[in-house]
Amino acid sequence: MATNQPIETVNTGADKAKLLGSFALLVGGIVAFYALGKTDLWLRVVALLALALLGVAMFFLSEPGRRLVGFGRESVKEVRKVVWPTRKEATQSTGLVFVFVLVMALFLWIVDKIIEWGLYDLILGWKH
Repeated sequence: MATNQPIETVNTGADKAKLLGSFALLVGGIVAFYALGKTDLWLRVVALLALALLGVAMFFLSEPGRRLVGFGRESVKEVRKVVWPTRKEATQSTGLVFVFVLVMALFLWIVDKIIEWGLYDLILGWKH
């Protein structure tokens, strides 16, 4: 029987403010890009990137951002534990997959031709 796990939400007011500020900075960057439409492109891009980077930085200062960073670190640790196949093992496995696909393709082609012969030649009497 499955147990109900609590849904994780942002609980503190500071985290809510950080997430709202992060979203506001991202939206502000997009608005600034279009509001500065008559200025040079480089200035628009710098404004967009600066506000977007500030928004991302503010997100990573919040609790959900810290959890995301922790999840990333845990994932890297787990990937390092993986035992990867050797080149020979990978080549052999790939070769077996190709052979299996070719055998199945040949089998399905033969079955298709038998059904085609039975349906068109024997049952309907259509000769090609």
